[in-house]
Order: sequence, then C-alpha cells, then structure tokens
Amino acid sequence: MAKGKTTTIFYCQNCGYESTKWMGQCPGCKEWNSFVEETVSKASLSAGKVGERKERSNPTVLSQVTIAKEDKMSTGMDELDRVLGGGIVQGSLTLVGGDPGIGKSTLLLQVCKNMSDAGRKVLYISGEESLQQIKMRADRIGRFTETMLLLCETNLEDIAEIIRKEQPQVVVIDSIQTMYSDEVSAAPGSVSQVREATGMLLQLAKGLNISIMIVGHVTKEGTVAGPRVLEHMVDAVLYFEGDRHASYRVLRGVKNRFGSTNEIGVFEMREQGLVEVKNASEYMLNGRPEGESGSVVSCTMEGTRPLLIEIQALVCHSNFGIPRRQCTGTDFNRVNLLMAVLEKRSGIQLGSCDAYVNITGGMKIQEPAIDLGIVIAILSSFKNKPISSKLIAFGEVGLSGEVRAVAQAKQRVAEAEKLGFTTCVVPYVCAQECAKGSKIEVIGVKTVQDVIDKVFA
Repeated sequence: MAKGKTTTIFYCQNCGYESTKWMGQCPGCKEWNSFVEETVSKASLSAGKVGERKERSNPTVLSQVTIAKEDKMSTGMDELDRVLGGGIVQGSLTLVGGDPGIGKSTLLLQVCKNMSDAGRKVLYISGEESLQQIKMRADRIGRFTETMLLLCETNLEDIAEIIRKEQPQVVVIDSIQTMYSDEVSAAPGSVSQVREATGMLLQLAKGLNISIMIVGHVTKEGTVAGPRVLEHMVDAVLYFEGDRHASYRVLRGVKNRFGSTNEIGVFEMREQGLVEVKNASEYMLNGRPEGESGSVVSCTMEGTRPLLIEIQALVCHSNFGIPRRQCTGTDFNRVNLLMAVLEKRSGIQLGSCDAYVNITGGMKIQEPAIDLGIVIAILSSFKNKPISSKLIAFGEVGLSGEVRAVAQAKQRVAEAEKLGFTTCVVPYVCAQECAKGSKIEVIGVKTVQDVIDKVFA
C-alpha cells in the first residue's frame, strides 16, 4: 500500500457523494443512511489527480472539427448489437450490471467466443473464478480459438501492464468489485477502489483504443455502490434483468453514448448458455389460453421495439368487508385508478369485488399505453365474457374516462398484424393513421364507455 498520512472520507453508497463528515441524508441523491466511512491515504488522493500535460490544450473552432465514422464491432449476437446500437465501439467502456447469478458472465463469455471466432484478440480477466472454473463454463458454450486469452488477476497495476503488452481488441473485466489498486488504501469493492479502478480502465480504453466491458454486481438490498457510482463515467450501461426462476432474461440499455437508450434484448437461458429470442412477442404470448374471460393482448414499446404482452385479470365478489387488490408486473396504484374510472364514468360496480391483475411472463411494464388492455381485461372478467384471441388493445386512459393517444401507434399495429391479429382497439385519434396501408381491422374508441359498447356489444 502507498505510504502517507491517512484521512477519513465518507462516501454515499448510492451516488458516490463525498463528505468529510457523516450525514444522515445524502445531499446529492437524498438517500437516507447511505454514508459509509473509508480511510484513504494522502498518496491515493493525489494519485487520482490528472498529471501535468506536456502540451497545453487550445480551443478549437467548432466548424473545423471533423467527425470520423464510428467503427463498430459486431458481437455475433443480434439482440446484444441492437441494445448497443449496432455493435461495440472501439475505445469504449461498457458496464454490464445485474443481480448475482443472472447470467452476466455467461453472456460475456459467449461474446468473447463470437469475437475470437471472428479473428479478434480477446482478453478475459476474472477476479472471482479460477482458470478451471472458466474452462468448465466455456466447454458448455463451445470450442474457443487461439485468440481467446484468460487471466486471473485482481491487481490493477499488473492488469494494465498486461493489457499494454498484449494489445487485445476486446477486454472483459469480471468483476469490477474484485479489482484493487495499491494506490488506494481501502478494501476491494469499496466506493474509492471501484472509482479508481474504473478511472484507470477508462484511460486504458481511450488511450489504447481498446473496447473494455466491465461487470458490476448489484445485491438484493441495493447497498453495493458499484454500477450506480460508475454510470456517469462509462460510455454505455446495460442491465441484465429477469427472474432467475424464469427461463428468459432481458438485457436493457439505460445509457448509450453511441445509440438509443431503453432498447432491450431478450435471451433464453438454456443448458448450453444464452440463446437469442428473435421474436420476443411470440415468445411472450406462448401458451396463452383461448376462450377464457379476463385475458387480452396489449402492446408496449421498449425503445424502438414493439412488444406484445398478455394481460390477465380476475374479478370476483369479495367475502370480506375490504376487497382485496393485487397486481403483478404493473403499478398497483394505476390499477386502482383505472377501476375507479370504470366505476365513476361507466357505472361498473367494482367496489365490492376482489381484483387481481397480472402481466404474464414476469415482465414489469410501467408504460400507460397498457391502460386500455387492463380495462378490457377487468371488464371481461367482471362480465365473464371472453375476448377474441385475435384482438389487441392499447391506449392511455385518463381520469375523465377518455382514451388518449400513445406514441408509435403505427408500429404497434404493424407488429400485431405480423403475428396474425385481426382486430386492434386503439385511441380514436390514432385510428385513421393506423388504418392506412393495414389489413387489420382498426376500432377507434374515445372513452371507456365506447370500449364497453364496441368490444362487449
């Protein structure tokens, strides 16, 4: 460890805010009880500062700046390329976060295999597993070429020296919480160590034009500072989501300096690794019951990608004084609001009924475009009338009972038509646009009363 006078600094585990004293609430992110104490030496504080430049930077005229075309490398996985905006940009630093055991290491090892098969030199650095453990997982994925290199190391200075020597095109760090620098007198995984490690890797990526992907763990309690502190430092942030009991995984891009954000990629976990789900809508609707009340298909947008989902509702008379309401996959308060709108604007008496709403497949949807689907599912279960399996509905419902327009309605209708749906219930203001050039029957509704008259006639 570097020698020097030590000092105590308090870090916010949520956003990385620094303070010389402990505070109950973080001034940066307003989180309570998030400060932790860390001892840092004077040498480590000075080591993080930018050294003197040989040449002073001068201002440049904006009109004289030239833009070079970004050189993107395909990962060999179309779903991942979609989230990254076309592939991995050379000299970029990408953070892949997610819960332990969700499949981050498996995904990146498959990316390493695809890129090494394409003739690129890849260096996989692990601080958690031995070479034998990585080999066992690699054997399940497939056969690797000679351009795939493995390294088990946690010292950043040694890692930087090896990267400069080997000059790989792609580097994977698994994980950033295990890396440490001798210049920082704090334990590996602490806020200061994680920031120092990411700063050093960022300099390597930009200086040597190497694409680096780092893994960051997120605990169930959300107390680890890793990915949240690093989001402003890296070029792209990807989160691997999904229930470990379900077979599918969702890779979501929440930040991308080289492409659009909020894009998703869907994968299925199998014995040989992660397999891409080319048609996510068809995958989500697989096994949908037909001829049963309380089930309807709606459409949500994930970035530029329309995704069809099934909404199920169960409404029955309550045997208790206070009806029970339960929601899975959507906002509980939003469902209560929609039921209140039905009572007030359409006279549907739901105050004495238990209500259960479920977004099948384990998806968590917050977009208001599924409001109309929730309303139709509740009405279908309440009236005990099945909805046609070829009908899809989307639209936002307001407090006055009006059905409001949603963005990218034409793309949603096109996705429904591609999967064989024949009827689409949409907001009235979007009906004319959606009907142009489409063979699907488009029904425009203005209010929830229109929905009852046209869908349940």
